[in-house]
Amino acid sequence: MRKRFWVRAAALPLLAAGSLWAQLPSTTAGEWPYYTGDLKGTKYSPLAQVDASNFNKLEVAWRFKTDNLGPRPEYKLEGTPLMVKGVIYTTGGSRRSVVALDAATGEQMWVYSLREGKRAATAPRQLSGRGVSYWTDGRGDDRIVFVTTGYRMIELNAKTGQPIPGFGKGGILDLKEGMVTGTGQQIDLETGEVGLHATPLVVKDVVIVGSSFKEGMTVATRNNTKGLVRAFDVKSGKLLWTFNTIPKPGEFGNETWENGSWAYNGNTGVWTQMTVDEELGLVYLPVESPTSDYYGGERPGDNLFGESLVCVDLKTGKRKWHFQFVHHAIWDHDMSSAPILADINVDGRAIKAVAVPSKQAYLYVFDRVTGQPVWPIEERPAPQSDVPGEKTAKTQPYPTKPPPYGRNYLRIPEDLIDYTPEMRAQARDLMSRYKHGPMYNPPIIGDTKGLLGGMNLGNAAGGTNWPGGGYDPETHTVYAQANQSAVTPITLRTPPPTFPTDVKYVMGLNGTDFRIAEAPGTGAAADAPQPKRAATPPPPAAAAGPPLSVQGLSVVKPPYGVISAINLDKGDIAWQVPYGETPDAVRNHPALKGLNLGNTGQPGSVGLLVTKTLVMLGDSQVTTTPQHPRAAMFRAYDKATGKEVGAIPMPAPQSGSPMTYSVNGRQYIIVAVSGGAYSGEYIAYRLPEE
Repeated sequence: MRKRFWVRAAALPLLAAGSLWAQLPSTTAGEWPYYTGDLKGTKYSPLAQVDASNFNKLEVAWRFKTDNLGPRPEYKLEGTPLMVKGVIYTTGGSRRSVVALDAATGEQMWVYSLREGKRAATAPRQLSGRGVSYWTDGRGDDRIVFVTTGYRMIELNAKTGQPIPGFGKGGILDLKEGMVTGTGQQIDLETGEVGLHATPLVVKDVVIVGSSFKEGMTVATRNNTKGLVRAFDVKSGKLLWTFNTIPKPGEFGNETWENGSWAYNGNTGVWTQMTVDEELGLVYLPVESPTSDYYGGERPGDNLFGESLVCVDLKTGKRKWHFQFVHHAIWDHDMSSAPILADINVDGRAIKAVAVPSKQAYLYVFDRVTGQPVWPIEERPAPQSDVPGEKTAKTQPYPTKPPPYGRNYLRIPEDLIDYTPEMRAQARDLMSRYKHGPMYNPPIIGDTKGLLGGMNLGNAAGGTNWPGGGYDPETHTVYAQANQSAVTPITLRTPPPTFPTDVKYVMGLNGTDFRIAEAPGTGAAADAPQPKRAATPPPPAAAAGPPLSVQGLSVVKPPYGVISAINLDKGDIAWQVPYGETPDAVRNHPALKGLNLGNTGQPGSVGLLVTKTLVMLGDSQVTTTPQHPRAAMFRAYDKATGKEVGAIPMPAPQSGSPMTYSVNGRQYIIVAVSGGAYSGEYIAYRLPEE
């Protein structure tokens, strides 16, 4: 393992008012000190220099290409920079280097890179990461905190880019230490499966870190690494507390893993951003699915804290309350968005709330102190699985308010493509080959009863994904973008009977290729005592087919994506508009020539930014317009009405959430773009000088 860092000998820009040095960074001072702007997850800035009257005048102030920050120039750049005291801090490149840039000019001030070799090459979550965190004691000790590709946490001197000697071992803390499989077996420090894209949560003198694992369907072994959330002392790296997202015997929720299945299951990590109420001392953990996204026969029960929001004490990590969004998760509805903390007023009653956007396109709203839903969430009967060994939950929770802000199940035929009668007929014929129904329609064994799979809308890519939503604390409005065209056929197949019955299988996306994975009783947990289980055949393998299409177009009708404003005082949708504009594949389709399509919106999942008057976000794909051939657009919407009030071209689609800041009296907006052959780049926009 080798370390590299370069330090540019330059003084950091000073703020005009020296007294501000003693204050903590804040968006109210024109900074952007956290991934989501603040600890509450709002992505809100009160800056108002850029508004509807001048958005289209924005021009490139500077750009920072990340090609040379790693050996692979082409990759997806997902970072959202921070800006503190006139300096931009962010990650980039396929080695996840950390850079400091002059906020006014984009000039590189320093860069830090850690070469991790095989440990990084085999990591489950690679490439740029989503950024860094910042900590200061307010007296000159300023630090940048980030997690490497190989799951190490490093603290750097914010002024020089050099590791902090007193943190961990020479500034580095090995987060794989303490990650376990089975009943508590330490994972291999080189090849053990765990990583993280999200930024650490830094609050007071505590840094809190989640965990994430390989993505996709039926994983290669049931004995995966177990998800953990841990808090460390920000100065020394000393472990303060651990929260087990799969409860051990004696811990709350362990009984929801029936037949002792807690011991041989894993995942259930917190891979997205966490938020915290600093005054209440409460941390909000959005938890993902347990091992195997679409099959739960190896883990009977509700499986807490899978797909739950868990509130824990900041000082101790003890659970205060939780809410499980999906019982016995088999639809890949990870809690993927940062919880948003909002102080609202409902029927004259002041409520400290927490609102969670979701892949289901529901906004779940709770009293963040007690965990009680602000509006009733009803347990309703859910469809039951007929897959051998599967035991689905009898009911699932449905919010009564706010209403869904995106399509979250497929109504047949109402939601099918209807550009022409022929397309509608083809869509109905196609859908007749799949089992469809309401939300939580279970996967089925393919090729039974003449059906190819269980049909769902959303799953891995629906509703709001990791970019999350935003919130205006003045109007008590949540803004969320939702992808509502991700129709996913989920097929389960049993392995050929000639294969051994003591191994696990994974099916490729083509639905036919199996590969033999690690068998139980091998690897890191081979010597661990395992609970006795009856002999069973190997579980079905899952395959998610490509999105269904008719003549190359999505099987569902538009809008393919929407942006919604959700009023949290009333629990209703104030406005909803198509996201982006009609994709080229639709606009230029020969069968649609001469039709007035209107704005179909576009699919995809992107992050947004909320300012005093605007909601801003970029296109997820390249489009063609007469003014800007083959351009992706960065767009602004009137926050009060949803009307698009401006659009400027970007060289590639948006791939990281935007942020804004002010320096030298001028407002800047930064957005990360990448895609296809276009390598990652941060672009800073500002208005021209008067």
